[in-house]
Amino acid sequence: MDKVGCYPFMAEPFHCDFSGRLFMGHLGNHMLNAADFHSSARGFGMKYLMTIKRSWVLSRLAIEMEEMPLQYTKFNVETWVESAMRYFTSRNFAVVDESGKVYGYGRSIWAMIDTESRQPTDIYAIDNGAIEQWIVKDKECPIDKGGRVKMSDDAELVRTIDTYYNDVDINGHINSVKYIEHVLDLWDMEWYRTHQIKRFEIAYVAEAHAGDQLSFYMEKEELSTLNSPFCTFNIRIIRSDGTECCRSKVKFL
Repeated sequence: MDKVGCYPFMAEPFHCDFSGRLFMGHLGNHMLNAADFHSSARGFGMKYLMTIKRSWVLSRLAIEMEEMPLQYTKFNVETWVESAMRYFTSRNFAVVDESGKVYGYGRSIWAMIDTESRQPTDIYAIDNGAIEQWIVKDKECPIDKGGRVKMSDDAELVRTIDTYYNDVDINGHINSVKYIEHVLDLWDMEWYRTHQIKRFEIAYVAEAHAGDQLSFYMEKEELSTLNSPFCTFNIRIIRSDGTECCRSKVKFL
């Protein structure tokens, strides 16, 4: 079995926005599915982990796209494990069409948790560290790994939302992709008529659950150069009790 997995998807019309291109949230979902297909086929996927009260939890995700696939376009998500440590593993993605055209790339960091204690657990304890044999060190993922999203105390509260049944995933907390969708809903339709998402980053800090209110704080990042075509925003998400759940950075062109 190859170390790199390759999985076919299609930009289904009901997964595309008003411009006819795939929603970022659905692309993120395809990446997470590809990660599960890849890990399950190699013996360390969610289906097996659930039997031993373990689960993968997404810690960080960065997606950088040249363009999003148009509706009905068939494309593949390639995925591979770049590195592994005791509590975290890094997994990369490439989004390519059937001819080999590259749409973009993704980088992710995952933790393995005990589903009862909700605490990180030793990845190498699974099948005597079998994940090590699947690490790929020579496949390029030419996008920035990203870093901590820095925000000041002056960030503006721009929205507070309630969470419900459809926000919750198999781990019992707010779904990783739902955060992406909620963040991208902070801009209206007119903004998206004139701006394209070039890069999306999110770092998960603490869990939120159904019934929690989520408050979104935003500030615009100062341009590094006066002639930069990019517009970047940083977002902090706080749950009902004041705990920070995650931070996100969105770069528009």
